[in-house]
Amino acid sequence: MRTLIFFVSVIMLSGCSVSHYLKRELKNSTVLGQQHSGVSIQNLSGKKELAAYQSDKYYNPASNTKLFSYYAGLCALGDSIPGLEYLEWGELLIIRGTGDPSLLHPDLPDSKVFEFLKNRKEPIFFTPHNFENKRFGPGWAWDDYNDYYQTEVSPLPVYGNIARFSGNESPVESAAEEASPGKAAQPFQVSPAFWSKAMVLDTTASGIEREESQNLFHHSKLGVPQGLMQDVPVHMTNAVTIQLLSDTLKKEIKLINIPLEIELRKVNSIPSDSLYKRMMQVSDNMLAEQLMLLYASANGLPLNTEKAIAHAIEHHMSDFPDKPIWKDGSGLSRYNLFTPRTITALLQKIYQKVPQEKLFQILPAGGKTGTLSNQFKAESPFVFAKTGSFSNNYCLSGYIITKKGKTFVFSFMNNNFIRPSGEIRKEVERILTGLHQKF
Repeated sequence: MRTLIFFVSVIMLSGCSVSHYLKRELKNSTVLGQQHSGVSIQNLSGKKELAAYQSDKYYNPASNTKLFSYYAGLCALGDSIPGLEYLEWGELLIIRGTGDPSLLHPDLPDSKVFEFLKNRKEPIFFTPHNFENKRFGPGWAWDDYNDYYQTEVSPLPVYGNIARFSGNESPVESAAEEASPGKAAQPFQVSPAFWSKAMVLDTTASGIEREESQNLFHHSKLGVPQGLMQDVPVHMTNAVTIQLLSDTLKKEIKLINIPLEIELRKVNSIPSDSLYKRMMQVSDNMLAEQLMLLYASANGLPLNTEKAIAHAIEHHMSDFPDKPIWKDGSGLSRYNLFTPRTITALLQKIYQKVPQEKLFQILPAGGKTGTLSNQFKAESPFVFAKTGSFSNNYCLSGYIITKKGKTFVFSFMNNNFIRPSGEIRKEVERILTGLHQKF
């Protein structure tokens, strides 16, 4: 009888040990005590949490929002991204965007859309009539317009909607100096070269600073330090879109703002996984925002993030424990609010759609790739997760493999801290590493 009681006790203890471990570590933490934290840990399937701490409370997820955009993409897109829709109308070709961000994007594979447009002989007209979005999402910081992580949203992005400034190994004349002979050479260049004539020498500028309402780029004498790079968002308008396309294709693209209510033909651009991987590995906000427009296009909606999110929640996410307060694709919005237990429910859904080997290549791997390359260092990665951070917030949600070979889904959300974010990251890493080692 004593033996039986002993084994029953062991079984009961093992069932609640993850919960006991989590609560003990959070209670004893001297780092997490003066902030808002919530944690959910679950098996790959099943609704009952193995461990939870304030997992039913709402937190700002920052870039953990990209997990929702990723799942929306999985539900709407196939193996390839639909890059363009078009109508052959007499001797004209009318095109419209799907939100696909890959056309001439400097960090994505070559888009088949470029070759399609390059090889067309008839006059090309671009219609933006299906685009209903604003350039920024709700709750974005207006004064981040010059920062690489806040590119403008558009129906047909070109060159990633950025101008890329690179410091050269040796000084060369920039376009600003070519336009004004006699000035000192500048050790940087811009891509696409279309923007080379939009440079303004400004000794008060720090690096490259774009004017808020137009594409004039102020630069200091140094501009961009040797060997470094600065991406500056372009103020995207319909006119800018067709100017960039015309300049690159070496033929005129014209604007025509008309609805296309009939079924259109499509051109696929790049493999979907190449977009997902880039978005997750470096936490690319631009790709996440455009992905939600791709979701809208694939579901016959206008290119509108709000409508895309409402559709995704209704058709694919209505069974979550708590309703997501979801406002943008990237997580830049301060209005986003999710609960940890809803994120772990989402991670379970993602796992059911994507084979583990592929999923773990797309997500950052602890100690190896992406935004987790400097955390969770080990001989073999055991954490595969999406980071999310901005001022006073740090969240981490994904999958953890224990030493005993178990795989858990987890969401560890931290808001409203005043400590340096590096201290919060290290404490999250310490607690999750202990989970890996003990179970």
